[in-house]
Amino acid sequence: MATIKADGVYYKDLNERVKELIKNGEEEIILENVNGQRYIGDGLNSDIKLIVNGIPGNDLAAFTSGVEIIVNGNGQDGIANTMNDGRLIINGQTGDTLGYSMRGGKVYVRDSVGYRVGIHMKGYQDKQPTIIIGGTAGDFFGEYMAGGRLILLGLNRKDNEQIVGNHVAVGMHGGVIYIRDEIADHLVGLEVKVTEANQDDRQEIRDYLTDYCQQFNFNLEEIMDAKFSKIIPVSHRPYGNMYAY
Repeated sequence: MATIKADGVYYKDLNERVKELIKNGEEEIILENVNGQRYIGDGLNSDIKLIVNGIPGNDLAAFTSGVEIIVNGNGQDGIANTMNDGRLIINGQTGDTLGYSMRGGKVYVRDSVGYRVGIHMKGYQDKQPTIIIGGTAGDFFGEYMAGGRLILLGLNRKDNEQIVGNHVAVGMHGGVIYIRDEIADHLVGLEVKVTEANQDDRQEIRDYLTDYCQQFNFNLEEIMDAKFSKIIPVSHRPYGNMYAY
């Protein structure tokens, strides 16, 4: 195990130190006192475990493959951009565009997320990316989603606080979204349908939440003791007639 003190370290220098330690055979690296350094973990392709103590900057874990990253703090914007594989655990909340074009792996967020989460997520055969969020989400959740799964739990909400913003699943043409609440029709795009999760769906949700709840010490049975809405697309080419005859 290696430790890097990130106090006052320029983001390029910090990331170069991480890559050098991986090249030298380190399997676990702790970054202490991180304060906004960008691009941490980007493009890494190994079984390394990276523990980030502090608040990483934008584009954490972009294009990463196979890496496990644990953030003991909040995350900013652009996390897991085009992530290929691995696991990312955020012990806090995140900003906007989490999981943009994500192609594989898992992202667990303990608390809430910002706008445009899960947009352009993709899936191919058995490679299906997953994002699980403990709190609430902003507008354009699952926009243009093409694969994978989003699970939104809405835990610890304030009175009358909405679990998700407007324009949910606009342009969605693949994958599935599970939301632990009833979802009004006016919140979602016309390209999708909303139903209550059935027994098979709930078993799938339980399977994915088992590891998630273990990571954050949440009570799985309490979380499952609620209705879940399921959102799926009704067309694989929702805007096909706008661009082709």
